[in-house]
Order: sequence, then structure tokens, then C-alpha cells
Amino acid sequence: MHISNLSYVPEKELEVLNMVDGVSVYSKHIGKDLMAGFKNMVGGEVKSYSEMVEDGRKSAFEKMVAKATQLGADGVINVKYSMTNMAQGSTLAIIASGTAVRFK
Repeated sequence: MHISNLSYVPEKELEVLNMVDGVSVYSKHIGKDLMAGFKNMVGGEVKSYSEMVEDGRKSAFEKMVAKATQLGADGVINVKYSMTNMAQGSTLAIIASGTAVRFK
């Protein structure tokens, strides 16, 4: 499957199928919050949060691709990611979205 953040696929004529998305919601573990608090005092990357964001991004991406596959798509274009805090900052929602297309 061709995945791109471009709005086209070079040298391909496209049939637009539908918008597809994938949503992944992760909650922070209390231990991660405590360690992040300590890390904030000294600076640097909070690896446990970086891993949580990467896991959420990967999960959202896989869900988006699965929806495109169900539509019989050859690719997803205009892929974008967004993140938002929910529940007063204790939960992170990650969304991957794009346009499912079939090559003509």
C-alpha cells in the first residue's frame, strides 16, 4: 500500500474512495508521571512518554491503513497526524487520517 503526505501519487491517476482515520488513546501510568516530574527538574527527553507517543502513533497508523484496506484502497494520501490531551492532561489521543485512493 502506498502511503504519503502528498495530495497525489506521481504518475498515477487516482480514484478517491473515502477519508480514513485511526484513533489511539493512551493513558499515562502514575510511575511514568513521577519519573517525568523528576526529568522536568533536570531536563532532557522523557523516554517513557516518547515511547507512549510512538506506540500511539503506530497504532493509529495501523488502524487507518486497515480501514483503507477494507475499502480496497491501493494507497492513502494526504496523511496527517494530530494529538490532543484529554481528561485534564492524563490521557493522550492520537489520530492518523488521510484519503484512501485506488489507482486507475
